[in-house]
Amino acid sequence: MHPTIQLRGLLGDALDANLHGRLSHFVIDEHSPAIAIFAPERRRENREGDWYGEHAGKWLYAAAKAAARSGDAVLRAHVLRVADYLVSTQEADGYLGTYAPDRRFMRPQPPKPGTWDGAPSVRTWDIWTHAYLVIGLLEVHRHFPAPGYLDAARRIGDLCLHTLTEGGIDITELGNHFGLSATVLMDPAVELYFATGDRRYLDLAQRVLRQADSHRDLALLTHALAGVDASGIATGKAYQLAWNLVGLAKLHKATGDDDYRRAVDHVWQNIREYHLTLGGGPWGGVAHRSREVFNPAGVFSPYGYVETCSTLAWIQLNRELLAITGDAKYAEEIERSAYNDLLGAQAPNGEDWCYYVFPNGRRVHTTYWRCCKSSGAMALEELPAIAYVQADDSMTINLYGPGEATFALAGAGEVRVAQDTVYPYPGDIRLTISAERKARFSVKLRIPSWAEGATVTVNNEDVGVAIVPAHYAVIEREWRSGDEIVARFPARPTLHRAVNRNIQESRAPDGSEVRQEVLHFEYAAVTCGPLVYATDLIDGFKVEETLRLPTGPRDSWLTLLPASSGEVPRIALDPGYRAPLTFTPYFATGGRVDGAWRLTWLPLAPKRLE
Repeated sequence: MHPTIQLRGLLGDALDANLHGRLSHFVIDEHSPAIAIFAPERRRENREGDWYGEHAGKWLYAAAKAAARSGDAVLRAHVLRVADYLVSTQEADGYLGTYAPDRRFMRPQPPKPGTWDGAPSVRTWDIWTHAYLVIGLLEVHRHFPAPGYLDAARRIGDLCLHTLTEGGIDITELGNHFGLSATVLMDPAVELYFATGDRRYLDLAQRVLRQADSHRDLALLTHALAGVDASGIATGKAYQLAWNLVGLAKLHKATGDDDYRRAVDHVWQNIREYHLTLGGGPWGGVAHRSREVFNPAGVFSPYGYVETCSTLAWIQLNRELLAITGDAKYAEEIERSAYNDLLGAQAPNGEDWCYYVFPNGRRVHTTYWRCCKSSGAMALEELPAIAYVQADDSMTINLYGPGEATFALAGAGEVRVAQDTVYPYPGDIRLTISAERKARFSVKLRIPSWAEGATVTVNNEDVGVAIVPAHYAVIEREWRSGDEIVARFPARPTLHRAVNRNIQESRAPDGSEVRQEVLHFEYAAVTCGPLVYATDLIDGFKVEETLRLPTGPRDSWLTLLPASSGEVPRIALDPGYRAPLTFTPYFATGGRVDGAWRLTWLPLAPKRLE
C-alpha cells in the first residue's frame, strides 16, 4: 500500500493552484489546442519542427497524478478522455506523434552542416514527443489501469526499437544538442521495462546509451565517467542532460551496473558544486548563444538563467538517487529547488509560470505554448510522493511543511502522521502519530544540513539517537496513538558569498607562465533555513546596490524580523551607513506578479575600498 499524502502550507497551496489552474484548464478534451495537433488530418500536413507535442505527455503525467491524489472526478474524466483519444489516433506501426510522414523519426535526419548543436537537417522533436507520451500513458495506466494505455506505450517502444535496429538509424541523428534531445528515450524505455518485464525495452534503453556514447561530441557515459564538466557533455544543455541522467539512474536500478551509477554520481556532484543557483535551479546562459546550457565550472553571474524545465529534471534526478541510496542530501536538493526556484516560477493562480527565473532579474510570465508551464506542473506533482516514503517497518519524512500522511505498517495497522509547522519558516515541527495498534517501527526524520544544534524529542523526552545535519535521525520504538515528535531546526540568517572572476593564462617568450586576474567581482546573498531571500528594487528604483558590509558581529546587522500574523518573515541587513535593506523569501519577493524584480545577490565593494 502506498501512503495517502496531503500537503498543506506553501507546497499544498501550490499543488491546489496547479490542479485548479493549469491542469484543469490547459487541456480538457481532444479539442484543446495541445491535443488537437494530434488529429490525423493535422498530423498528415504538419511540417513544423518544434516541441509542442510534448505538452500532451506532460499533461497526462501531471494530471493523472493530481486526479489520483485529489480524487477530483472532473479531472479524472478529462485524463481518461484525452488518453482514450490519443490511443485512438495511434497508427498501425505505433506512431503517435504530430509530424507528417516525411518528417517522422523513422526517416534518417542527418545533422545540418554548420549547426552549433548538431541539429538535424529537418528540425524534429519527434522522439522527444514520443518519450513524453510513453511516460504520460504509463502514468495514466498506473493510476487508472486499462490495457489500451499500456499497449499504446508498448507500441511506441516497439516502433523505436525497430527504427534503431532494423531501420538502421542512430538515435543521435534524431535530436539536437548532439542527440541529447533524442537520447532522453532511455527514461521511458526503462519505464516500459519496469511496467512490462519485457527485456526488449531494457535492450532499447541500452542501445540508446551505446549510440549516445559512440557519438564524439556526446559520449555520454565516457564523459561522465571521466569527470567531464557538465558544460562539456554535448552542448551542456541543462534540461536534456539532467533527463538523460534520470534514464541512466533508472538503467542502474534495472541492471545493477556500477558504471551507470558512478557516471550519474560524477555529473550530479559536478552540477551540485558548480551549476546550481542558491535556490537550487540548474543555471547557465552567460555569454552563450543558448540561455539554457551550463557555463564552464567557475563562471558565475547573478543574472544567469534557470529554465523551469531544468528544475523539473533536477528534481526528478534527485528523486531517483534518493530512491537508490536513501541519502538525505538528495531530499534536501529537492526541497531547496521546490521552495525556491520552483515556487519562484509559479504564479499563485496556478496558470501562469515563468519560463526562466533569475537570481537577479525581472519576473516574466511566459506564453501559452511554452514548455516550462507544463514542466512546472509536472515538478509540483512529484513532491507528495517524495515528502513521505513508506517501507515495511518504517516511515520517512523527507520534506517538511504542514500536512499529513497515512501508512499501513506491519503490526500497527493504519498509521497517520500529522505535521503541524510553519516550515519553511523558523519554528517547531510537531509530528503527531495516530495508530490502530501500538507497535514497534521506525520514524526517520531528515535533519537539514543547515540545522546545526537541531534537537528531536518524543513526548518531551530526548530520543537518544544521533542528530546529525545532512542525515536522518532514526527513531525506533513502540509507538502509541498520541505520541508527539517535536523537531527544532535552528534557522538563522546566513550570509553567502560568490565571486565572478576571470583569469588569463599564457606563456611568455621565455616559456614562463603568465597568469593574471583581470576581472574580480564579489557578491553576497542571504538565506534562512531552506529559503533564499531577496530584495525588491532597492529604494524603489535601483536594480542593484554595492554594499560595504559591517565589520561587527553578524548577528548585530543581519537579523530576522518578527513576523505579524499572515506575513512572511523578513530579514534586515543594516550596513550602518544607509537605511537597512529588507529581504523577503525569494519566491514571494515582489508579490509573485508579472514584472516584479528580485535581487538575490548584491555586489560588494572592492576590498581596497572597504
